[in-house]
Amino acid sequence: MQIATPYYLIDEQKLLRNLQIIEQVRELSGAKSVLALKCFSTWCVFDLMRQYMDGTTSSSLFEARLGAEKFGKETHAYCVGYSQQDIADIAQFADKIIFNSVSQLDRYYDTVKSAKLGLRANPGISYSGFDLADPARKHSRLGVVDKAALARQIPRLSGLMFHYNCENDDFETFSAQLDTIGENYGDMLKALQWVSLGGGLYFTKEGYPVEKFCQKLADFSREHQVQVYLEPGESAITGCAELVTSVVDIVHNETDIAIVDASVEGHMLDLLIYRLSAKVETGANGQYAYMVAGRSCLAGDIFGTYQFNDRLEVGSEIRFADAAGYTMVKKNWFNGLQMPTIAVRRLDGTVEVVRKFDYQDFASNLS
Repeated sequence: MQIATPYYLIDEQKLLRNLQIIEQVRELSGAKSVLALKCFSTWCVFDLMRQYMDGTTSSSLFEARLGAEKFGKETHAYCVGYSQQDIADIAQFADKIIFNSVSQLDRYYDTVKSAKLGLRANPGISYSGFDLADPARKHSRLGVVDKAALARQIPRLSGLMFHYNCENDDFETFSAQLDTIGENYGDMLKALQWVSLGGGLYFTKEGYPVEKFCQKLADFSREHQVQVYLEPGESAITGCAELVTSVVDIVHNETDIAIVDASVEGHMLDLLIYRLSAKVETGANGQYAYMVAGRSCLAGDIFGTYQFNDRLEVGSEIRFADAAGYTMVKKNWFNGLQMPTIAVRRLDGTVEVVRKFDYQDFASNLS
């Protein structure tokens, strides 16, 4: 099928590879996995994902509602700061309501005390290559730091959430972290039913010691008598999608610059925020160097510089990998640029266009 660029293409076969590892973790460790919608909420593939995952977790009312309506199964609701209306709405469908602070728990406890409640703990440890994404950074507002204050809330709770990793692919570091959690919070966990270890654990990475990971989770669950939850985002969808673009112009300013019909600012914003280059399959021996840039007015709208096997020309196709996690959820209408179509290559190989965007979508985005 010929699809006009730009478009996001999700490949269910590649997605399935991650999901099967998630299922393996569940079978070997007993840990349940709920999809982190803040990372990926493109619900056209939820029919496949729900076969391998236990539900969803959220960062807002709208994400929680989307999880309940489009994914089903368990719906975990978390937010850094709920409003009164948020709580009134979430209480109607969430299986677990997790608060970020003791003050929020106090404020809304009488409203939701019949539900399964959780509280986010900040253990003061983390794994992140980016200060921007470090939950334990100085003056972090994410979770309860005071262990004594946390312990006083245990009678009100059914579980605790710890989210302290970002792209952690180091099993030994994870293992040491989990030991620290057990040492510092073990007495509290024994009085609870469940614990979430959050997301940011890259256990679907090629070569990751999955069996050792599962054994560690199983031992932790057995020792503290709690149901362990994981909140995979990137681990669930890494490597499964790409942003397909076409070159619309080539200019020269000391180097050759290929301008494509998409934008880092609008369509891969996570790269701009973290100052990363997009991933492109160009071959091992490319001899033609091009800076690839987006067509927004932002001077720094640059995907990266790459070596291509062939010269680029207007109409050449460039595919940017890993365009799912923290990418599609951040797409925006900056400059009014054409929003990429969303397409899915299903398990049987057929390609389905699930959403096209037009001027009316742009016009209705604001008012």
